[in-house]
Amino acid sequence: MGNFMGKNGFQWFVGVVEDRQDPQKLGRVRVRCLGYHTENHGDLPTSDLPWAHPMNPITSATVSGVGQTPLGVVEGAWVVGFFQDTDSQMPVIMGTLPGVPSSLPTKDSAKGFQDRVNANYPKYVDEPDVNRLAVNNTDNPHPTLTLRRADREKNIGRADFNAVDIQVANSEPVALPADDGTNFSEPETTYNAQYPHNHVYETEAGHIKEYDDTPNSERIHERHSTGTGYEINEFGDKVQRVKRDNYEIISNDHFAHIKGTHSTTTDGGVRVFVNANATADSHYTIQVGNNANVNIQVDKGDVNLVAPQGEINMKAENMNVDINNDFRVKAKSVNFQVSGSWLEAVDGTNRKTGSRIDLN
Repeated sequence: MGNFMGKNGFQWFVGVVEDRQDPQKLGRVRVRCLGYHTENHGDLPTSDLPWAHPMNPITSATVSGVGQTPLGVVEGAWVVGFFQDTDSQMPVIMGTLPGVPSSLPTKDSAKGFQDRVNANYPKYVDEPDVNRLAVNNTDNPHPTLTLRRADREKNIGRADFNAVDIQVANSEPVALPADDGTNFSEPETTYNAQYPHNHVYETEAGHIKEYDDTPNSERIHERHSTGTGYEINEFGDKVQRVKRDNYEIISNDHFAHIKGTHSTTTDGGVRVFVNANATADSHYTIQVGNNANVNIQVDKGDVNLVAPQGEINMKAENMNVDINNDFRVKAKSVNFQVSGSWLEAVDGTNRKTGSRIDLN
């Protein structure tokens, strides 16, 4: 009962992770410890190193899947920990240690204290292990930042029915800011991180989270390795990009309040299917407030309105129809009720036919 940690001293160590393929899937890793283990892999292979348990923070329960999964350490990472026993066979790792690597790992090397199996980490020489997005060395930017800036969408056309907007867009010199009424562009990222204010988490696959507290450049950024993600800048503006399909499933009602203008540009088609369940009173309603118009413009194509089992009702103060060519109406019967004048001006032939024509 006398040989346990805390009674006969505290033994701590610094070492390098060489294996994380824990057969029990507990997040354990094999660590080669400085001063305890030889670097000669032939004398002490990685498979003979004891498994070290990870220590999670008090904010993580680490029981029955509750809390943070104790995974994240990779082969080649430097760690610090302690031994639970006096025989140095029950290690616990408390954390990882960043540094400035002076060399890269050698695959299948005879020496330990490195990622000799995969030779993946470290990836850079003479560069801090802290994420490039947190360091923000302009001479050595993070590749995703360079890609985001190059991949920015510019000069996206939007619906335009106003002759004034057209005149502005075609004026010289052409200047297209974020939105000039006819075109809009994706805002540039406001990334301007200053060490040590940007808190970055990046996975092996390249998924990224940033919580940037840089004064006057505060941001939240989350990005999938494919480029899908979002960014919220210091003003609260949000830019969201989806690199492939986007699905949104809402099991009940959906409410949205846009206090400004809503502009949508779709390169393909748009379909809206209302009342898919064919229930009563599930109407499609559009209401436009005072002093505004409903504008529909088809540059080249047809406008089709079909209601085979219903009525089409229109009510207006005035109705104006300007048709370049023919105007055709086919109906079982046509009824006109005019309380004022009826004027007809026909440049060509005016023909009326019927089995009976009554003129009063």
